[in-house]
Amino acid sequence: DVQLVESGGGSVQPGGSLKLACAASQSPYKRTLLAWFRQTPGKERERVAAINPQGVRFYGDFVKGRFTISLDTANNTLYLEMNSLTPEDTAMYYCVAGQWPGGAWHLASRYTYWGQGTQVTVS
Repeated sequence: DVQLVESGGGSVQPGGSLKLACAASQSPYKRTLLAWFRQTPGKERERVAAINPQGVRFYGDFVKGRFTISLDTANNTLYLEMNSLTPEDTAMYYCVAGQWPGGAWHLASRYTYWGQGTQVTVS
């Protein structure tokens, strides 16, 4: 199994930036799709961004160029750099991993491993 541990969340003012990190317990990038999801109470999980083993990146429509997903393979760490944050970005952010290929990246059900989440609050 792969353990995923997120960090980097916190409180920030609108227009600010945060960089989330996700440390994996083992090299997850071979044959693995890595992604970030987010969720607010009472709402479904929402896809944020993903990166496949070939380095191709996918983003949710709402990102609009504000977020960047990246992978440090030497340190088994996934990142999500978030800029121009708005109150609508307030959520718990989850790092996830699933087999690649294995279905559309935006489906939460295709991911096997989930981190515990890190809270992002924009106000």
